[in-house]
Amino acid sequence: MGSIKEMDDRFKKFGTVSFTSTTKINDFIDYLENGQVMGTRCKVCGLVFFPPRADCYQCLASNMEWFEVAGRGQLVTYSKLEFAPVGFQEDVPYCIALVDYGDYKVFGRIAGDVPEGDIQIGMEVKTVVNRVANEQFNYVFQKA
Repeated sequence: MGSIKEMDDRFKKFGTVSFTSTTKINDFIDYLENGQVMGTRCKVCGLVFFPPRADCYQCLASNMEWFEVAGRGQLVTYSKLEFAPVGFQEDVPYCIALVDYGDYKVFGRIAGDVPEGDIQIGMEVKTVVNRVANEQFNYVFQKA
């Protein structure tokens, strides 16, 4: 008799609409629930990843460690969205952005409480956990 393996579907808790139910980096969700935004770093070659990955595309190792996306990053670019893909229509308008942390970059949303007039290329931001409806999580950029 074989046992039934429980499906690890923690990733369904990510984002407003999650199109990914299972992944090899489901611990990402546990970290979000604990207030931490995390990436992964290859223990073999040192390459860092955000979003986190379970496998390194550079050296092909699957030997990763978690690191916290902490401190301040610099806003590289942003765009205000007036139209949204399926599942995000109720969110518009919102701003998406790219933030440079030096060794890695993070793509995400600017927090809704940051006035559009305050957003400037080069400004310092931090990446923080954000709780959305239905006990789901994402991360946003706030002014540092």
